[in-house]
Amino acid sequence: MLDNQTIQEAMQIRLDDDLPEYPSFVEGIRRAPKRESHLSQHDVELAVQNALRYIPEKYHGQMAKEFLDELMEHGRIYGYRFRPQGRIWGKPIDSYKGNCIEGKAFQVMIDNNLDFEVALYPYELVTYGETGQVCQNWMQYRLIKKYLEALTDEQTLVLESGHPVGLFRSSKTAPRVIITNGLMVGMFDDQENFNRAAAMGFANYGQMTAGGWMYIGPQGIVHGTFNTLLNAGRLKLGIPKDGDLKGRLFVSSGLGGMSGAQGKAAKIAGAVSVIAEVDFSRIQTRLDQGWVDCVESDLDRIAEMVMEKQQAGEACAIAYHGNIIDLLEYILEKNIHVDLLSDQTSCHVPYDGGYCPQGLTFEQRTQMLADDPETFARLVDQSLRHHFELICQLHDRGTYFFDYGNSFMKAVYDAGVRKICKNGVDEKDGFIFPSYVEDILGPQLFDYGYGPFRWVCLSGKPEDLDATDRAAMECIDPNRRYQDRDNYVWVRDAKKNQLVVGTQARILYQDAMGRLKIARKFNEMVREGKIGPVMLGRDHHDTGGTDSPFRETSNIYDGSNIMADMAVQCFAGNAARGMSLVALHNGGGVGIGKSINGGFGMVLDGSERVDRILSTAMPWDVMVGVSRRSWARNENSVSTCIEYNHMPDNGGQITIPYVADADMVHAIVQKTMGQPDK
Repeated sequence: MLDNQTIQEAMQIRLDDDLPEYPSFVEGIRRAPKRESHLSQHDVELAVQNALRYIPEKYHGQMAKEFLDELMEHGRIYGYRFRPQGRIWGKPIDSYKGNCIEGKAFQVMIDNNLDFEVALYPYELVTYGETGQVCQNWMQYRLIKKYLEALTDEQTLVLESGHPVGLFRSSKTAPRVIITNGLMVGMFDDQENFNRAAAMGFANYGQMTAGGWMYIGPQGIVHGTFNTLLNAGRLKLGIPKDGDLKGRLFVSSGLGGMSGAQGKAAKIAGAVSVIAEVDFSRIQTRLDQGWVDCVESDLDRIAEMVMEKQQAGEACAIAYHGNIIDLLEYILEKNIHVDLLSDQTSCHVPYDGGYCPQGLTFEQRTQMLADDPETFARLVDQSLRHHFELICQLHDRGTYFFDYGNSFMKAVYDAGVRKICKNGVDEKDGFIFPSYVEDILGPQLFDYGYGPFRWVCLSGKPEDLDATDRAAMECIDPNRRYQDRDNYVWVRDAKKNQLVVGTQARILYQDAMGRLKIARKFNEMVREGKIGPVMLGRDHHDTGGTDSPFRETSNIYDGSNIMADMAVQCFAGNAARGMSLVALHNGGGVGIGKSINGGFGMVLDGSERVDRILSTAMPWDVMVGVSRRSWARNENSVSTCIEYNHMPDNGGQITIPYVADADMVHAIVQKTMGQPDK
């Protein structure tokens, strides 16, 4: 049996030999609730042993007790002792140590994800989405930073669920980091097994961009929500393509990480909005940012404000400090017309604190989660069923409700409501209310290849961001499609709308060739010394990055919505083409076992090497999704693929489906398998 001294001497990169002093905690910073962890004694022993793998043997006795205490108190081992003292934030890239630009760039991104102003629960390494973590614990954080400082441009760092497996020899054109999170074997790919795996320290919920280090604050979802609301107005309310939501009312819930974007997006779109939130600290964050205009707990006063603003044609974002169910009951009682209705609570983890039952304050919710999770789960189910009934009543009165991809409808189904299913039996054919992707983003944006392209100015200079905004505008023809006009206006007004939270970053919905054009322009600007280096990426919530039958691929109707080939191909193709960082996650914004997400990060250093990678990787990253949507016979994707195939310099060809006459097929099948139509 090898001894620990021999093991230690075999590693040049490891945690320091000295145990760090226990850090202090800043008062008022949000803390994660206790997580579920139904572990046997054997599981608990393994969990502690697993955490001790990072720790020199001489500290095992002390740290075993600390880790056990954390597990018992929090449901997870976070290794609080190893959190660096003080503020963590995405500093300018030159502030970081490293042997290559990518190693420094990734440190910027990681630290930005853990900024107090960005992260949902920064002390628990949760960036957003209630459970989406950068990595599992602070030992991993420290070790990852050490590896990134050592990383060269001929090595690749491999991470599995937050654990840095190690550095491996590669090449300058290979990814510098390859990340996977929570990829469970199918037989065990469910929430219960994941909770056990996370508590024992070998699974991490990366969400979409937390565990892939590409989160840029809620700005990303502001753009998505803006596009969703504006297009919902066009499709369902008769708003002209050059109009906005003036005088219209949008109601939803959630003001946390991504959900915090709702009020801001609605205001940019011209609407009056009321967003319910039970956690006052999240409301305070949005007030401080200016992303909501006011907070009110008096429903009568809210009704007065809504009427005043609608009549004046003024946009306004109102935060309701209370439960969404109480708000909807009031709206029904007072017969207030709601134009657009959604929900953006974290229903992918409703029993882990993502959804607060009616009748509980936020503080009571947190306490019950820790003391009586079974009763809490029962109350969640009860509230979800009532919530659904209220939505049905509003729908009957003319409200357009859409699921915002947070697994709300799946959570309602899991709570025992079968009538939410299209087939009245199970979820395989989808639900009676559309996902926002199914009705809006899918056909209007994703099918063309438009998705959440984003970048970070690694210098940290606002003037670099201004320069990239101007350059992006120069690359967009606003007269090509209304989508291009929307995006031109978005980036034109981005600075005025004060969207930056954390690093100097921007998001801009673009299609394949649009992304490539902008990326090349930015790299040219870096080469010419006009701006510092830039980190490119996207939300994994995109045209081709995510297979998710309840969200991203909900407008796939050929039966293949249950497959995850696309996301894996996207991930593998980006790796093969040399993207700086590639990531593959289980779960995303809809929960474990319900999606697979592939994403990337690309550092623009001004080199011709980067130009070559961009020319192959950027079109692939988008068109792998458009081609899958085309093969599902989505009309807008078919036309986009035809256009792509006709490009003289595309370097290949996409297979395009012949479209069968559905009535003809039905008649033949009916004649063979059933009674002839009369």
